[in-house]
Amino acid sequence: MPAALRSDLELAAPIRCILSDVDGVLTNGQLIYDSTGIESKTFHVRDGLGIKRWMSAGLHFGIITARKSEMVARRAKELGIPMLAQNASNKLQAAKQMADEYGFDLSSVCYIGDDLPDIPVMEQVGLAAAPADAAEDARDAAHWILRQRGGEGAVRELIERLMRASDRWCLPEGKR
Repeated sequence: MPAALRSDLELAAPIRCILSDVDGVLTNGQLIYDSTGIESKTFHVRDGLGIKRWMSAGLHFGIITARKSEMVARRAKELGIPMLAQNASNKLQAAKQMADEYGFDLSSVCYIGDDLPDIPVMEQVGLAAAPADAAEDARDAAHWILRQRGGEGAVRELIERLMRASDRWCLPEGKR
């Protein structure tokens, strides 16, 4: 059955791992350098909380990026993300290596990407997602196109949608 005809529950049910691109997904995609050549990135705090809730539910989260950045390594460490592939010129190969290492099949992976290097992974996983401002070809490869733009809570939106569809999302105790 085409993904467009499958419910959120059908798409979300087998997902045990989210793999994410960085620039344009966890960040807004802008590369900012100061006068000394130091790069900076901005991450959205709600993405971080979503990632922590996803992992605290016993699910996996990983990052695959074609670039190398100390800020990405720092953010992964802050969030407790053990799966990190930087300088990944072949993102599909990196995704397969992560899946093998952690013992899951790509059919149980959701990948969120925003541009051409992400499409080979998006075409092989169980669920592909793209931020609202992703490149047209990446949006075409996605099962879900999110409302949020990259760096503006797209990963949090994805996590909530996945967890709500499979009845794993819960508010803090005492809240409704």
